[in-house]
Amino acid sequence: METAALILDILSWALLLIGSAACVLAGIGLHRFPDVYSRTHASGVSDTLGVLAILTGLLLQAPSFGVGIKLLMVLGFLWISGPTATHALVQAAWIRGIEPVLGAGPDPFHRDEDGDNTEEVQ
Repeated sequence: METAALILDILSWALLLIGSAACVLAGIGLHRFPDVYSRTHASGVSDTLGVLAILTGLLLQAPSFGVGIKLLMVLGFLWISGPTATHALVQAAWIRGIEPVLGAGPDPFHRDEDGDNTEEVQ
């Protein structure tokens, strides 16, 4: 029984550390990326992964069934509200007319009047 508890603790701590690292990387992405679209992508995806890992780690340490159910409800709410908020933020930026910052390379989606790609993609 002691070995199973140790394995459960190690798995729980690993998930907590992975989730914390994902959330820290999301914060770094907010500062490093050039525009609102890449920033929201970095924070939205990493935050969802971080919340999943943290709440799963906490779920493994839940002392009772009731606490586990509450953690699952919080997880479900955050899984729905996080991506929805990210989508609403990006849609508001797009409607406002904020253009994405593109890289220095050619734009593979640029088409002329005939529908031909005018730039070579490398």
